[in-house]
Order: sequence, then C-alpha cells, then structure tokens
Amino acid sequence: MPTTLFSLQRDHVAHLQRAYAEILNDHGFDSLAIYSGNASEYFADDHAPPFQTYGHFMHWVGLADVQHSWLIIQPEKRPQLFLYAPADFWHLPTHLPEEPWVSEFVVHFCNEKTIPAMVGNAAVIGDIGQLTASTQQALKAQCQPEHIVRVLDELRLFKTPYEIACIREANRLSIAGHQAAQAAFIGASGELDIQLAYLAASRQRESNVPYQNIIGLNEHAGVLHYQHYDLNAPKQRYSLLVDAGRRFRGYCADITRTYAGPDAPAVFGELVSAMHDLKEELVRGIAPGVSFIALHEQMHRHLGEILVAHDMYKGTAEQAVAEGVTRAFCPHGLGHSLGLQVHDVAGLRHPDGSPAPAPEYHPALRLTRTLRPGMVVTIEPGLYFIDMLLAPLRNSSSPINWALVDLLSPCGGIRIEDNVVVTESGFSNLTP
Repeated sequence: MPTTLFSLQRDHVAHLQRAYAEILNDHGFDSLAIYSGNASEYFADDHAPPFQTYGHFMHWVGLADVQHSWLIIQPEKRPQLFLYAPADFWHLPTHLPEEPWVSEFVVHFCNEKTIPAMVGNAAVIGDIGQLTASTQQALKAQCQPEHIVRVLDELRLFKTPYEIACIREANRLSIAGHQAAQAAFIGASGELDIQLAYLAASRQRESNVPYQNIIGLNEHAGVLHYQHYDLNAPKQRYSLLVDAGRRFRGYCADITRTYAGPDAPAVFGELVSAMHDLKEELVRGIAPGVSFIALHEQMHRHLGEILVAHDMYKGTAEQAVAEGVTRAFCPHGLGHSLGLQVHDVAGLRHPDGSPAPAPEYHPALRLTRTLRPGMVVTIEPGLYFIDMLLAPLRNSSSPINWALVDLLSPCGGIRIEDNVVVTESGFSNLTP
C-alpha cells in the first residue's frame, strides 16, 4: 500500500472528525452512534445473502463487510470503534488491518454484541430496524434523525483526495476485468464464462462485487439490468454489454462497455463508435457550475443526431427529442453520483437537503445537482432496441426506419460508461 494513500486516509479521517464535530455542535448533539448493520438470514434458513456495511460507517473505516459493530463520534474526542469479533471456529473473526489509520480510533474488540454507552444528548443512525426494540430503547438516543442523515449524506457527496484515489484504484482493477471479458467474448465464450473471466481478472469473488454484474450477449444487452448468465454461448454473436464494477476499500467503480460481435450488422459497430464519441463529448462538458440535468438533455439532443446520421430516424434531431423518440431509445438517466454506494446518496436533493426530484420527462434520472468540485459521477449514454418501449411508436406517424431497427434488434443495445470526478478547473476521467 503506497505511503501516500495511508497519508491521504489519515487526512480523510481528520476531515471527518472536524466535519462531524461541526455538525453535532450545530444540531445540539453531544454524541452520535453509527451502526454498521447486519445481514438477515434467509427465511427458514441459517445463512444470509452478501452484506454491505452502512455507508456512513464505511465512510470512516473503509471496510465493506463489518457487521454488528458501532462507531461512537463525540466532538473533540477520538472516535470509538466497537468491533464485533467473537471467538469463532466456524468463521474467521473480523480483524483490522495493520495500517496507520487504525491508531486514529479507540478500538474495542467485542466478543459479544454490544450496546455502546452514549453521552449527553445522543443520536443513532444506521439500519436500526435490525435491532430489537429493547436494544433501541437501551441506546437512549434519537433514532435516525432525518436532519442529521441529510447533512451527512451531503458531506459524502463531495469526495476527499483519499476517496478519489480509492475510486481511481477501483477503476483500475475493474478495467482489468473488462479487458478479460472482451477477450472471452472474442473467444466465443458464453455469459457465465465471461463473468468468471471478469471476476478472475479483477481479483474478486462474486459476493464482493458492488452490484450484480450485467453480462448480456445479443438481445440481453437490451435488458437494462439483465440479471442472468446463460451457460452456453449463442450460435451467433451480435453483441456483448458488460456493466461491471469493483470495490477498493469500500469505494465503487461502475464501468460499462459494449462490443460489436462478428455477426453484427456493420451499422451496429458504427453506432458503438458513435456512442463512444458521445460519451467523450459529455465527459468534456463536466465542470463546476454545470447542471447535470442540462448534460442529460444534451445527451438526448446528440442521440437524436446519431439516429438521424445513421438513417434510423428520417426527421430532424430536434423532432426526435420533442416527440419522445430519443427517450424510447434511451429510457435511463445520463448517470448518477458514485462513491461508497454505486448509486450514491444526495443525488436527488438540493444542498439544503430539500428534494430535487427528476424532471417529469426524465423520471429515471438519478442525479439532478449542479456539479461542484469533489463530486464523482458516472456518464453513461445508451441506445437500445427494446420492443416494449418502441412498440407505441410503431403505431404513430414517427418517421423511424423500422427495417433498420428490426435489423439491429438482435444486438440488444449499447451503453458506454465512465466514472468522472469534478475538479476545480473541469474534470478528471477515472476510467482511462
């Protein structure tokens, strides 16, 4: 681990200590307890699905799988970490790495599930519903005060240099997986084997991915969150869409690439190139003071131009946007905030915590903020051939080249996604 990353992490913890002290003082709290959360077992079973630590807990310690543990934050005092680490011969007990940041905490290793003592006017946040009613009462604290959570969400929206370094490293590891996935596709592998190649090259097990990888061949590339992996390779290879990520010290990469297969029409390969160019143009538009909604609308204008340029729409680009044609070809938003969660917090709120919902005509948009330095966002324009969205247009007078759409439908669709940090002067693309 580079010494510079250790130094950045200690600076990050010091930044959180100052910010939390100010927030607690401003809101009249003497202490704050953050619960890590815990996994729930499957119904009538004795094992649980993969678990992810509560984001505000992870913000401090960078560990994505800590359960039944607590952080106690008090202004002007070292944070206390109550780490649940029972003596257990069935499982490897939770442990902390031998890294400098650990010395910034007062660490208590707990063999039993612990209820930490709170001081003065106290608050507690996290998945408190997982705790028993008696445990909640024993905390003697305000549970999940919304005004505190909103302020802490806003704090997480702006990444420290340490956090940006982690997201950059998560991207580097994820890129290795994407390269392996592309090679597996060239080698005529099926979806499951492409997934396994991705996991091996990105050095992670499936239970550790930040979200379920989307590996879609052919028409499956047109299912936005395709959730299966066919065991066998298809007889014809039109396309591959890989939307897959990686964690590094809790922080997520979220990258998508689409490839034209040997059996795809030539125009599909041209469209993939055009969508790469569109992604690059949108990334270049990122800067402080830019409205993300405006960037999303720019995506639709240029998508209309792509449809016209490739003879898929025989009207004007402006007409394609106005008539909702581009929304039928791309129903999702341009991107979202990225951090400890793939769809990170505070994207649909104003800086004061009040709601900032998606526009009526773009209800799937997950980020409506004006960009500011320190934000990390995804840029992911898409172009899909989804029958249920295009069907209403077939019965209209819209000048769509249906013969070409039908030719491209077996290819499913295209999505190209990068992770970008907003800087003081513009942007830095974390997905080279």
